[in-house]
Amino acid sequence: MSLPPEKATELKQIIHEQLNRMNVHSKIREVLAETIKDELGDESHNFSEEDLIKALRRRGIIDDVMKELHFLEDGLSREFTSTPKPAIHFVDKEPRTLKKTNIDPSRRYLHLQVLGGKAFLEHLQELDPLPGQVCSTFTLSLHFRNQRFRSKPIPCACEPDFQDGFLLEVHKDSLGDASRMADATTLLSICDPIQLVLIKTDTSGETTLVASHFLEWRSVLGVDRGVTSLAVELQGVGAECKIPVGVLNVKLELYPPLTQTLSPEIVNTQLTLERQKTAEKERLFLVYAKQWWREYLQIRPSHNSRLVKIFAQDENGVNRPVCSYVRSLRAGRLLDTPRQAARFVNVLGYEKAPVVGGGGKQEQWCTMLAFLCRNKGDCEDHCTLLCSLLLGFGLDAYVCVGTKGRGVAHTWVMTYGTDGAVTFWESLTGQRYVHCGTNRGNLYSFKGTCRCHSHHLKLFF
Repeated sequence: MSLPPEKATELKQIIHEQLNRMNVHSKIREVLAETIKDELGDESHNFSEEDLIKALRRRGIIDDVMKELHFLEDGLSREFTSTPKPAIHFVDKEPRTLKKTNIDPSRRYLHLQVLGGKAFLEHLQELDPLPGQVCSTFTLSLHFRNQRFRSKPIPCACEPDFQDGFLLEVHKDSLGDASRMADATTLLSICDPIQLVLIKTDTSGETTLVASHFLEWRSVLGVDRGVTSLAVELQGVGAECKIPVGVLNVKLELYPPLTQTLSPEIVNTQLTLERQKTAEKERLFLVYAKQWWREYLQIRPSHNSRLVKIFAQDENGVNRPVCSYVRSLRAGRLLDTPRQAARFVNVLGYEKAPVVGGGGKQEQWCTMLAFLCRNKGDCEDHCTLLCSLLLGFGLDAYVCVGTKGRGVAHTWVMTYGTDGAVTFWESLTGQRYVHCGTNRGNLYSFKGTCRCHSHHLKLFF
């Protein structure tokens, strides 16, 4: 196994520090002196390196060193590859002891621990399950940048016994900074939140989205030793987005700790400026959208009845531009072709957003993590995922809002080919329909309407 020069230097430094901590050099000198004096006598001039190793092994010193280093062959290969993998998710077993995981000594990590929950009042009357009894469970999923984790299922209760840890790798993605350990200023500039999604699975295997929360983690940069504890209040989803469903006890810790922490005032000022900047962008986009809509209606008053989608409401009841739900997503070796991507998306379950009471269809465009964790969603959720995957394959893909047979509102995915061909993808079935213009004799042509289409960069009407 060959290592890059910087990794070999880091490995040598780690071994050197471990040997110094165990005081191995003085032990070797003692064994060398005793062996020469007691065992070899006058033949000390023939004392070789092999004789020394035998003496060290006989006294158990080599075994003690190897036990302390804890470098297994497979662990070493995982830790010092040229492209380090994201941090490994570890959970506690019986008894509750945390697993060890290999980390890159040149990177900084954020250790997020979930240490129980409270005030899940919906489960106030539920009794503790008996051993072997099937019961409803909670599962907590987490997403940070390109890293995803999931906790082990635990029984639903008023005070669920979450005891899980997640090791998040934190570094800059810009060229030249990825291999450099992030300092306090660099960490403060990383504005990506940690998304937490809580899923409930009942005894029949049906999943329900309980809560979706975006956690601001940078408060840990302004505390001593880089350790802080938070009480994260989770809100419901959909029509219950303003109702608390429970509280999670979260502990955040930086590894290794910062050599120089930031003052809380600097951290709070940075967060306030970012919120103001985001609010100003949203305000300007809303002003532009209103002005565009007025001009659009002036062209033809009948446009008011068209299915024009500029904003969509997510699971937290937040109105977001439809372009923000789509992003280029590369599946790597998991999916080989766009058709495989379409088949993968259509395997995910279909379920309309739940409606409290009567009325029409409840519109809810879920974030991608919430959709994948629940393993089912509405047609809009399927389309945003399929469009993201097709963009990752290099296709010119768009999410289209329109109607299908009998004027029922529906959402499709549309792709433009390099030859000008237009193909519509049905995300719920994996089928494709070629747009044939006025050729009504084609049984496989697209028989719906498209009122607007968008992806992560453009919006057309």
